[in-house]
Amino acid sequence: MRAAPTLFAAVALATGSHAASAQESSASETLGVAGSAPQVCTIDTARIRAGELVNFVGLDGDTLRVIDLTTSDDLSVQAASADLRFDAVCNFPHRVRLESQENGLWPISGPVAPTTPDFATALPYLVRLNWADRTQLLEVDARVRRNSVVFTDIDTPASGEMELRVQIDAGASNTQVGAPVLAGAYSDTLRIYLEPR
Repeated sequence: MRAAPTLFAAVALATGSHAASAQESSASETLGVAGSAPQVCTIDTARIRAGELVNFVGLDGDTLRVIDLTTSDDLSVQAASADLRFDAVCNFPHRVRLESQENGLWPISGPVAPTTPDFATALPYLVRLNWADRTQLLEVDARVRRNSVVFTDIDTPASGEMELRVQIDAGASNTQVGAPVLAGAYSDTLRIYLEPR
């Protein structure tokens, strides 16, 4: 009769040993999940702010066109302004570069005369850019035909609406205020860059 309790004890011992063995054979693995986002800045197509055009036709593709560049009585420059909006994003601290290719509206057609105080041969204008709680001004003075550029560092990533105002003052001239403008077509190229610092 004593053999039965011994057999029972052995079975209980074997079952206990099997449970401990199952726990010891479990395993775990740690997997890292990683990815990277590239540094990217984008600027969407310009939109005209409603009701914010003075003497501009609007956007013709990516070109702003002045309706009447000069007054009919004395041929001096008429005031003109346009407010544009761009959706933009830059996912890292960056720099804004605002650039005028010609440093003014210069003739692309028509007779070109030497600079004289009697006539305007190039036209200055002002550009104001608002982005990421910063305001940047580019005074395009039209004194010398050259590249004109300003920089602003932005210390944080930024996303939202970029605002650009282009303003030509009445009587603007590279010679004297109110000078008549020589006949011809006038042009400049304005560029906005969001770029690494």
